[in-house]
Amino acid sequence: MKAIIALEDGTIFEGVSFGAAGERIGEIVFNTSMTGYQEIITDPSYKGQIVTMTYPLIGNYGVNKEDVESAGPQVEGFIIKERSKIASNFRSVKSLGQYLKENNIIGVEGIDTRSLTLHIRTKGAMKGIISTIDLNPKSLIKKAKDSPGLIGRDLVKEVTCGKSYKAETVLAPGSRLKAQENKIQPLASSLQPSARFKVVAMDFGIKYNILRCLVDAGCDVTVVPADTKANEILAKDPDGIFLSNGPGDPAAVLYAIEEIKKLLGKKPIFGICLGHQLLGLAFGGRTFKLKFGHRGANHPVKDLKTGKIEITSQNHGFCVDMNSLNKDDIESTHINLNDNTLEGMAHKKLPVFSVQYHPEASPGPHDSRYLFKRFMDLMDRYAKKN
Repeated sequence: MKAIIALEDGTIFEGVSFGAAGERIGEIVFNTSMTGYQEIITDPSYKGQIVTMTYPLIGNYGVNKEDVESAGPQVEGFIIKERSKIASNFRSVKSLGQYLKENNIIGVEGIDTRSLTLHIRTKGAMKGIISTIDLNPKSLIKKAKDSPGLIGRDLVKEVTCGKSYKAETVLAPGSRLKAQENKIQPLASSLQPSARFKVVAMDFGIKYNILRCLVDAGCDVTVVPADTKANEILAKDPDGIFLSNGPGDPAAVLYAIEEIKKLLGKKPIFGICLGHQLLGLAFGGRTFKLKFGHRGANHPVKDLKTGKIEITSQNHGFCVDMNSLNKDDIESTHINLNDNTLEGMAHKKLPVFSVQYHPEASPGPHDSRYLFKRFMDLMDRYAKKN
């Protein structure tokens, strides 16, 4: 079945659909990961976006029951150059096309993804539409132009949990091997009573592998909705508070920013991705939209304290402006070596730190897993002092 991709600037791409039929609108972005398409498709941070994979062959290992980062697919659409006709892996239970169709996600193949990616890099990420039912380019371009963008849009409310839950309710015993550290044993098979720390995680679109990493590090994790009040979180008497990743414009999530302000200095805080951005806004800083974002598993980041370079997994379209923060209170800890944007920060007086990238690395390298240990050490020191 024919499919058309139309960008708001009038650029048209034609391909062949796989997965569901229909029409979807979203911001067109690209991801440079070679593997991990299932994790990408189920990452809540992609809500409101149509993802283009730059690697040319996708789907060769199929879809399994373990490599999911949320309850189901979150992308608005999925664009690739070529879909593998064979899905071969001992864990595979179905093909990528079957998975997208079952979850009503449109996939498009036969696209010159190199050309599309270069266009986005040159012109910037932009609104777009994919359709198998309306094949009129002029009509589709108008729909793309008239669609809502991401700036000023709160997408967190569409992906956050409806009520609080314990991490173990979504982390089935044996569903993942333990952080791939050559420890062939199931993760999250027995959380209590061995957990050393109680952590409350604010869910702005949290990924399951973040929960796995927190549990593996020794945490009893309670996940709460994004609009949970600070006093409700503190009433749980946690050892630490985690601010999760998520989609959309951080400046639009005003209710979370206000509650994070009330939490500063009360407990150790660790933020990732959108959590990092919301923390920057709570500190009194500003965020801005990147031209085409950082999405992939190969982004070099420099730790400014050690001088070490980490290869990181990233997925974000907004960034904290370090120049907008009070340098007497906030220090930069990590920078992106591709464009020198802020990738990590820490408060000089309070037990608070955050990173823009994804140390849980799903998909991606494990260079940054040490950050979970840093959070544990921070909670340990804070508990001893108080």
